[in-house]
Amino acid sequence: MSIVKQPTRGNNKLDRIYVSDYGYSGVKVVKSAMTSYHMAIVAYSGDVVRTAGKTKRVRTFRKHTAVQHAHFLANVATAVHTVNPDDDPQDEYDRLYGVLSDLLDTYYPVRAVTLTSADPPYITPAVKRMLRRKNKLMRSGRLEQAAALAVKIGVAIKKFNTAELSRVDVLSDPRNMWSKVRQLTGRSKYASAAGQNLFTADELNDYYAIISTDVSYTAPCIKASAYYPDTSIPISEWRMFNVLDTLRPTATGLDNIPAWFLRIGTPVLAEPLADMMNLSLSSSIVPGQWKAASILPIPKISTPSLPAHFRPISITPILSRLLERIVVTDYIYPSLQSPPTGLSFHDQFAFQPTGSTTAAFIQILHTITSLLVTQPYVIVYALDFSKAFDTIRHSTVLEKYSMLNIPDNIHNWLESFFRNHIHCTRFHDAVSQFRTISANIIQGSGVGPVSYVVTASDLHPLTPGNSLVKYADDTYLIVPPVNAQSCAAEITHIEKWAVENNLSLNRAKSAEIVFVSPASKRAVHIPSPAVFCIARVETVKILGVTVSRRLFVKEHVDSILSACAQTLFALRTLKYHGLSTDALQAIFQATVIAKLSYASPAWWGFTTAADKDRL
Repeated sequence: MSIVKQPTRGNNKLDRIYVSDYGYSGVKVVKSAMTSYHMAIVAYSGDVVRTAGKTKRVRTFRKHTAVQHAHFLANVATAVHTVNPDDDPQDEYDRLYGVLSDLLDTYYPVRAVTLTSADPPYITPAVKRMLRRKNKLMRSGRLEQAAALAVKIGVAIKKFNTAELSRVDVLSDPRNMWSKVRQLTGRSKYASAAGQNLFTADELNDYYAIISTDVSYTAPCIKASAYYPDTSIPISEWRMFNVLDTLRPTATGLDNIPAWFLRIGTPVLAEPLADMMNLSLSSSIVPGQWKAASILPIPKISTPSLPAHFRPISITPILSRLLERIVVTDYIYPSLQSPPTGLSFHDQFAFQPTGSTTAAFIQILHTITSLLVTQPYVIVYALDFSKAFDTIRHSTVLEKYSMLNIPDNIHNWLESFFRNHIHCTRFHDAVSQFRTISANIIQGSGVGPVSYVVTASDLHPLTPGNSLVKYADDTYLIVPPVNAQSCAAEITHIEKWAVENNLSLNRAKSAEIVFVSPASKRAVHIPSPAVFCIARVETVKILGVTVSRRLFVKEHVDSILSACAQTLFALRTLKYHGLSTDALQAIFQATVIAKLSYASPAWWGFTTAADKDRL
């Protein structure tokens, strides 16, 4: 009697298994990993064993070589398109995008290559194509060409690995870095990526869309007096030439115009792109191609199990980001220097030319230590806003923009930028459907960060003597003893402000700490916590630096030394696996040196002699 349902050798089926003890409940037939006429037999007990087969997927890419670049520039010697400023702006955008797409298809045609789940992450479509070309050259006896191509493959893999290990989400946590090291060195399963089997791309996209939906949405007002000043040209052809010529490699948006193409085509693309961007600013109409973003979910923790454990990073079109930076640099930043009554930027240290975490941390410590000279203690609240960048109400941020000294057409351009945005989510080679959002200032965009700065500019302390220090959405309320009774009212005031801007103060993740002088030996009477659901703690992490209630940073020093030790061992592992010296130096600078020096001008003075010796 056969005990399996399919042949195990030729047309014969297995009918007997000899075992010392009958302890299996099922038998599975799988293809043998070795060359054999026999199939492999797996006898198991418990749940049904399912075959984890190798999956295949077809990926497309555009090959771009020096020969192709030379052919492109030799045949396209003049501006590729003339923008008509009197025509419908969106029609002009569509025509220019059509020209760009035709050029890409003509000189850099799309190629397809098959990748499998067994391929490590550094086997990109371009690398897989080169590997196949190298194998073909070797089979035909062209060994010198194959060897030269092998060098190019090695360079491409090292470049990918260096970029992966230089990502902020990898460097911020040694565990994440080790996980990446194990992937790149082949000591972990590539298919078991974070959250792969827990969620689909559509489920994550729906989750992000729900967060970025304003149930009380009202359309922002636009300025009917908008005009384009004839006395100045915001973006000249020469300026656009310099912008494109210095463009660094970056992710390609859904418009499918890559950075390398814009940089190579600078001589023929600078004029039409400058004209298109000037038309966009003068008409206050943002191209529809720029309003679609793809979300890349980045795990916040090593083993995510919920959609909230992924940080959504929006990848927007490169041309959109270029114009956004120009708008921020030329119009928004200058307007922050002379804010109107009701808006203030002196307590905000993020996303400004002179701002930094170090400056914000110095301001916090300076305020605390100055008060402790005359006061027995200082109360500090570290406040957390849930999904701050993803939920901001468009009407309120545009209302605050309208108070700044920016041209009317730029205000209306910002309104057009935020209106009718859609996004999809790319997750493990799957792409979701598009969803429309009515909130969000687009993480990954050029105007998003400064838009949060503008949003928070009208958040002020309620009681004189209290102070706020902000770094983006990290907000710290500092209360001297004389105002201790105002703590509850201040938190209520901040929550009310948050609701008006479609934000939510997360009391569970916020913390209260009471600082006392490290030199004080007297018993200090500290009042009981005055704010419900905000825990009082002995140590608090301020902008990534752990500080105790007596202003010691020993725990922070312990943390960074431990992280650096793990990172150094990871670097030795990568060196053993052939990562180049230049790449190792770059990763060392971005990890060890960055960890040791992060905000060090602020906290170095609070270290003990023993801490300094350890460092």
